[in-house]
Amino acid sequence: MKRLLLLSVACVLGACAGPRPEASVRAKVTPPAGWRDAAPAPAVVNIDWWRNFNDPILTQLVETALANNTDIALAVTRVDEARYGYQAAQGALLPSLNASGAGAYSRSISSVTGRPVTQTAGEADLPLSYEADLSGRLRNTSKAAHATLQASEYAREAARLSVAGTVTSGYITLRGLDARLALLKETLSTREQALAAARHRADTGYSPKLELQQAQAEYSAAQQLIPAVELAIRRQEDALSVVLGDNPRAIERGVALGELAVPAVPVSLPSDLLRHRPDVAQAEAQIVAADRSLDVARAAFMPTIRLTASGGYATSDLLPHGYDVFSLGGNIVQPLFQGGRLKAQSGAAASRRDQAAFAYKKAALNAFREVEDSLAAVDRINAQQLILTEQTASLAEAYRLAGNRYKAGYSPYLEQIDAQRTLLGAQLSLIQAQADHLNAIVGLYQAVGGGFTETGGK
Repeated sequence: MKRLLLLSVACVLGACAGPRPEASVRAKVTPPAGWRDAAPAPAVVNIDWWRNFNDPILTQLVETALANNTDIALAVTRVDEARYGYQAAQGALLPSLNASGAGAYSRSISSVTGRPVTQTAGEADLPLSYEADLSGRLRNTSKAAHATLQASEYAREAARLSVAGTVTSGYITLRGLDARLALLKETLSTREQALAAARHRADTGYSPKLELQQAQAEYSAAQQLIPAVELAIRRQEDALSVVLGDNPRAIERGVALGELAVPAVPVSLPSDLLRHRPDVAQAEAQIVAADRSLDVARAAFMPTIRLTASGGYATSDLLPHGYDVFSLGGNIVQPLFQGGRLKAQSGAAASRRDQAAFAYKKAALNAFREVEDSLAAVDRINAQQLILTEQTASLAEAYRLAGNRYKAGYSPYLEQIDAQRTLLGAQLSLIQAQADHLNAIVGLYQAVGGGFTETGGK
């Protein structure tokens, strides 16, 4: 009867918390029925998807970055911090036992005999305390800490995916710059030969000096492009070095740009995407943590019941022998007036829960957008690459014909220069399209989660 009365009083007092607020319906996420464009058949994405490019050097670089990157190392330490926080919250559910001891040496005047009295006394004590978690405050604190731990683990997986994508994309870009540099050096060699021929013809009077100046200008035009590409290569190597967790250095090379394998385009259903993206899983775990924290804030309106016990031993040289000492007790604390502080804390916790819900919706919508953008990029850039391939072949043939016409005396030297200049522009565009197409596939791998599964983040 007394227990029933106590619980009834607690419920009445706890009713000050009011009804539990529900999350905003505007934060609800509804996946689209499908992607905007017709997509290829779904392909399984392996967790080590960068191996699909068939470049051992690229694989080595990605694995080095995953082991040494500072962003990943920082994410790992945050996981450790969250794990210790969860362990601390779990420990609060258990009784706490301490050990204490005290000793003293004293000298005083006896009120009976008037003589000095000395005393050596000591006491050892083992206090035990336990909070009866009737309101669920400690259990919800533990659940919130566990959800925070999961969120940190998903954040670590998101960092790994980002680093792998950055290294792969950066390496492809570097190989694209290498291809541009090789093409420019080849073009410079061709124009150097044309310049030597034009100088010989001008010296022998076979052609006017105008052709010599035109050949010299075209040689310089190709020559001035090389330092800019070399600078871009150096900057790309330095950027990759930092991602690898190393000082700026030269980056090893493997397969050439044109020889990199073109992986199958990975596609998943929109609803599956919510489980295959570590950032979305992280946002979902943060909702759970915020929701449990709301329960903790609401539990503050309920009474706190703490049971205590202690046992020990006391002794003194003034006593014939020592004595066992013990105590049993408990207390109940019920907040009555806090100046609105508890309601404000509960309201703030509800707001944080709603913020986490909207953050989850934002992460989900951003995931859908990134997949849509990546699918479109892979398709459109591939179409551009095919067109540029045909254009380059046509321009190469036009350049060959223009050279033959010039040698036969049917056309001026300027016609050959224009054909060569146009061909060079198309070749550079084709190299860029090849790199962009591969990078678009990298972006799609990242957009679909890079082989991540929720079990992989735990």
